[in-house]
Amino acid sequence: MRPGPRNAITDVDGLLVGQSQDAALRSGVTVLTGAAPFTASVDVMGGAPGTRETDLLAPDRLVQAVDALVLSGGSAFGLDAASGVAEALRAAGRGFEAAGQRVPIVPAAILFDLGNGGDKGWSANPYAALGRAAFEAAGENVALGSHGAGYGATTATLRGGIGTASLMLESGHMVGALVAVNPVGSATIGGGAEFWAAPWEIGAEFGGRGFAMPPGGPPPTKLARAGESTTIAIVATDAALDKPGCRRMAVAAQDGIARALLPAHTPLDGDLVFAAATGARPLADPVGDALWIGHAAATCLARAIARAVFHAAPGGPQPCWQERFGP
Repeated sequence: MRPGPRNAITDVDGLLVGQSQDAALRSGVTVLTGAAPFTASVDVMGGAPGTRETDLLAPDRLVQAVDALVLSGGSAFGLDAASGVAEALRAAGRGFEAAGQRVPIVPAAILFDLGNGGDKGWSANPYAALGRAAFEAAGENVALGSHGAGYGATTATLRGGIGTASLMLESGHMVGALVAVNPVGSATIGGGAEFWAAPWEIGAEFGGRGFAMPPGGPPPTKLARAGESTTIAIVATDAALDKPGCRRMAVAAQDGIARALLPAHTPLDGDLVFAAATGARPLADPVGDALWIGHAAATCLARAIARAVFHAAPGGPQPCWQERFGP
């Protein structure tokens, strides 16, 4: 397996990513969309999730495809980002047709970044406008680090951010991941520069520092700032997966969070993984192909988490990786 040409979730043909952020607010929005609706599902393992329209992603629900997936900062206020995306989609004539109306299907998940020092004294919720701006900025290039939903994100020791990665499988299927990293735990080992995700690094995509032996004792956490966490992600493929198949890909991808962040899936995180499939490439071996797609999704997500932290820019309440360990 090797990365796609952009090493991004947009290596899955037909998918686009848009991002917007507000520097004063220290928050932002990231949107995954495409030229056509796509199959999607979700898996939630954190104890404190914040979501919109995730129930309809269950395999037994009526709606079979979505128009976009949204990752946002802002805690519960950030769920309004999906409204801005839905408005833009409706204006473009997109959405589920019902009673002569177009109703865009836009599931969303949020992370908590309200305590990062940004200006949160707004009189009107800013996230709908941020969501629309992110949708309108959608393209194939994905900015890493301090952008979009990851703009105000933090880890236990360093600034968080937005990350992405991809893999081309031997079967010809493409798999990618997109993640906003804001966990209770840490992406790096102890107080050092090495990433927990190092065994899955390809080339030097997050510094090439290799793996370090973990120090004794528990890893650093944000337990003193309870409620200020959550890692939210999307994994995607061009494989012809149905909703149950997407659900299994999302479940498998959760291992990527556990590989790259310690601790993971805590009661104080809202760890969530959306899964998306465009259906462009059939499964020659439904069981074997699905197995390796799930493995690739977990691997891409672990790498994307490390890339998010590695590329974060200076600013905010914590140092970034580049300030602490970069050239």
